[in-house]
Amino acid sequence: MEKVRIDKWLWSVRIFKSRTIATDAVKEGKVKIDGKPVKASYMLEVGEQLEVRKNGFNFQYKVLSLIEKRVGAPLAQLCYEDLTSQEELNKYNAWFVGKAAAEKREKGAGRPTKKERRVIDQFKKGEF
Repeated sequence: MEKVRIDKWLWSVRIFKSRTIATDAVKEGKVKIDGKPVKASYMLEVGEQLEVRKNGFNFQYKVLSLIEKRVGAPLAQLCYEDLTSQEELNKYNAWFVGKAAAEKREKGAGRPTKKERRVIDQFKKGEF
C-alpha cells in the first residue's frame, strides 16, 4: 500500500471520531498539506506533513505509515509523528480540562442557586 485517501487515514489513526467527520473537515478546508487545502479523495503518502484544524486548534502531523482500517490508539500513534507546537498543545490541554468527567457537589448541597451558578460559569470561563 503506497497511498491512502486522506479522509480514511485521518479516521483510521483516530484524529477524527468518524470517517464522515473526517471527510467533512477535509471538504471544509480544515486539512491542509503544504498550506494548501486538499480534497477528501487526496491520496496521502508517507512523509507528508498535515495541518489539521480541529475545535479551533491547529495540529500538525507527519505521516509515518499508512493504514486503511481503524486500529487501537497505541497502534494508531505509531502511524504519525505529532509536530504540533507546545504552545498550541498547552492551549488545547487548558481547554480540555474538566471536559471528561461530570462535576460533583457535596452530598446534600442541592442544586446551585442562581448566584452560585454565575460564579461557577465565571470560573469555567477563566474570568475568576
